[in-house]
Amino acid sequence: MRLFFNQNPIKIIVSSSPIRFCPSPRSLPFTSHYSFYKSPPNPSSVNSNRKPLTTATMATTSKKASSSIGGGVADSEEGIARRFWIKFRKESILAMYTPFVVCLASGNLKLETFRHYIAQDVHFLKAFAQAYELAEECADDDDAKVGISELRKSVLEELKMHDSFAQEWGCSDLAKESIINSATVKYTEFLLATASGKVEGVKGPGKLATPFEKTKVAAYTLGAVTPCMRLYAFLGKELQAFLDPNKSSHLYKKWIDNYSSESFQAAALQTEDLLDRLSVSLTGEELDIIEKLYHQAMKLEIEFFSAQPLVQQTVVPLSKEHNHAEYRLMIYSDFDLTCTVVDSSAILAEIAIITAPKSDQNQPETQIARMSSADLRNTWGVLSMQYTEEYEQCIESIMCIEKAEKFNYEGLRKALEQLSDFEKRANSRVIESGVLKGLNVEDIKRAGERLILQDGCIGFFQSITKNENLNANVHVLSYCWCGDLIRSAFSSGGLHVLNVHANEFTYDESTSTGEIIKKVESPIDKLQSFSDILQNDGNHRKNLTIYIGDSVGDLLCLLEADVGIVLGSSSSLRRVGSHFGVSFVPLFPGVVKKQKEFIEGSSSCWKGLSGILYTVSSWVEIHAFILGS
Repeated sequence: MRLFFNQNPIKIIVSSSPIRFCPSPRSLPFTSHYSFYKSPPNPSSVNSNRKPLTTATMATTSKKASSSIGGGVADSEEGIARRFWIKFRKESILAMYTPFVVCLASGNLKLETFRHYIAQDVHFLKAFAQAYELAEECADDDDAKVGISELRKSVLEELKMHDSFAQEWGCSDLAKESIINSATVKYTEFLLATASGKVEGVKGPGKLATPFEKTKVAAYTLGAVTPCMRLYAFLGKELQAFLDPNKSSHLYKKWIDNYSSESFQAAALQTEDLLDRLSVSLTGEELDIIEKLYHQAMKLEIEFFSAQPLVQQTVVPLSKEHNHAEYRLMIYSDFDLTCTVVDSSAILAEIAIITAPKSDQNQPETQIARMSSADLRNTWGVLSMQYTEEYEQCIESIMCIEKAEKFNYEGLRKALEQLSDFEKRANSRVIESGVLKGLNVEDIKRAGERLILQDGCIGFFQSITKNENLNANVHVLSYCWCGDLIRSAFSSGGLHVLNVHANEFTYDESTSTGEIIKKVESPIDKLQSFSDILQNDGNHRKNLTIYIGDSVGDLLCLLEADVGIVLGSSSSLRRVGSHFGVSFVPLFPGVVKKQKEFIEGSSSCWKGLSGILYTVSSWVEIHAFILGS
């Protein structure tokens, strides 16, 4: 377990009501590693497999970390367009991982599908131009009118580009050749209804009595079109990375060039600027309406991409593309700082200190003898410092081994035996010190229920467990000293069926004795649990294994799994992995490469021990890759 201690902890209020975590007003010397209030911790700031224990990340009682996806936190000084994009960036990730976009990025999207998409997009762009025309009529500001007019002209230019596609394929009118689908209808009707003022709580355009009321409708219209512009600009830039500047072989280079171009990026910015300007004088309630319109437009874009008919096999979403009759999805996940924002040892340490007797208090003879809170605090500090120093020495010792020229799994495994021995010695010191004596199991469970989890983590596991048609098992493998804490953290989200493999406290009635039932203490133990689960699985189907982790302790399991996903950017994990020839590839480019290489009719293209691990910044990416939108 991680042994990093904060000398100025937050307060934990233990009572008959659930435990609450309240920040100390003093500065917290160990919390500078984490930006804990607005976003989850960044493991790259910690040069350790055992990330520093910091209780400051418990400063909010929110169950989820409020974070952006692949970006910073919205500044209150920024305009609403930027704030909404950050707030709903999740939808942009889901759109990017749709089978249509992945195939488009790979360049092997069937032409038949692309033609259908272009035909649907023609219907949409015509509605877009009409919406701009209505917004221009409603805008009261001359500069805004000019800006909207320019945007409308850019849409008409985009329609000309679509015409050029039609000419290349010998078609006179793509839109007439393809029946408009329900997703396109849904989006265009939403767009035109908004531009016509048919928004809940807003008068129709024929009844607008003042310029201000008309301006509101213009702002609402921009609220509905801006996310589309920003999403296409985002996708254009993301897909541009897959174009070879020295070749023109990518079938959809012209499409990607258009949406990644400076002119389209500028048009997206211009749309956002107009939305900000038109919204300046609106009330909080009216801004809420725009936020809802923005979010609805993002969701409709995902539906639009998902509705494109594919006539080929794809590698995403993983849960749909593997044969359920042949394969079972085995999903493994680490817990501390993979699922959580703060390491669980922080919670256990603070419960121990806060519930310990003061130095001048007498303890009943019937209770387990405990150190005073002051002695506990000092002992935790000593253990933490000793752990940190010895851990760093252990990592440096591993790095002294000759660097591998290619992926060397056996060499890595042998090297991590050193780390395993160290972890076990550290745990023994904790047990011998007595710092874990006297914790009440109900306090532990209440703390688990309030444990802050990474944004999207609970939702992902809920989607897995609630899908009766998905043949999947979920296992949580953790060094955590107390499995009760993990089970409580997940049960608060309605997840009672996850299989937890962790160490356990021993109790005298409901009070911890200070001893630990040791089950998973090291990288080698995790790997053994990983293997045992597969061997003991009574199902005769093949297993497609996925492991999600964030630290050096997860490396062996990550590499053994068919798909190893690294959440965050732990510097120690990358240092050690790279030293033994492990490659770290961002997940989306990795998925696109797999799609390029995919052979129709083949079995799973994901295989363990490839030496490749895939990196993500959030659980949203994991959700999009495995489950889709």
